[in-house]
Amino acid sequence: MRLAGKTALVVGAGQTPGETIGNGRAMAMLFAREGADVLCVDRLIERAEETASMIVAEGGKAAAFAANVTKADDCTAMVEAAKARWPRIDIVVNNVGIGGGGDGPAHKLTEDAFDRILAVNLKGAWQVSKAVLPALREQGAGSIVNISSLASIAGGAQVAYEISKAALNRLTTSIAQANAGKGVRCNAIAMGLLDTPMAVAGIASASGQEQQAVRDARNARVPLNGQMGTAWDTAYAALFLASDEARFITGTVLFVDGGMSSRIG
Repeated sequence: MRLAGKTALVVGAGQTPGETIGNGRAMAMLFAREGADVLCVDRLIERAEETASMIVAEGGKAAAFAANVTKADDCTAMVEAAKARWPRIDIVVNNVGIGGGGDGPAHKLTEDAFDRILAVNLKGAWQVSKAVLPALREQGAGSIVNISSLASIAGGAQVAYEISKAALNRLTTSIAQANAGKGVRCNAIAMGLLDTPMAVAGIASASGQEQQAVRDARNARVPLNGQMGTAWDTAYAALFLASDEARFITGTVLFVDGGMSSRIG
């Protein structure tokens, strides 16, 4: 019960259909298991409702809300819905992220893909944060957790995605500094290779490979036991940063990547 009595907004709590669990759903479910009331937010309401139903089936407390983080009005409505339902907001997770669809190295990246990916991955996280920060600042406490990526410091084949996550890291540190005096913390988790539906099933579909072939290739790249992480690794890192156990941690980018970042350079 590490989050007992707290309310959490998990933005991106639905997930792409697939064989495994996604980051947003795992975080929402773990937060609820640890005692939090959870607002499951997703662009597709049916996906948010499915996660909320899974939480309720386990005996937790959750509700669903539809919001498109690229729309400022949706972000404001999400926060207002949470405030109407609960007396305070303690935790906000920005877990919305996309890639592909024209992304690539600089000489191949399309303008449409660049604009679309940054609008979702970076501007969306800023708009959610902007909408919720007045409430967190007024109550003098709160934790924002942004889901970043190893791609923020490595790579070269997905320029828009890499830039969006590098900028998300900087957004994290900026929010942390601007709001520390009000007791509001902001941290990011930079995930490495994970076995999630969006990653494995998405790559398999885009490349025409079998999912197991994608898994095998990704596993081989991970130093720690030659095995990708799962969404539960994201969830437990987020649980720590969201909890009072991390009360003296803000402005940090935590790499959860099986050692991949440690061999860069």
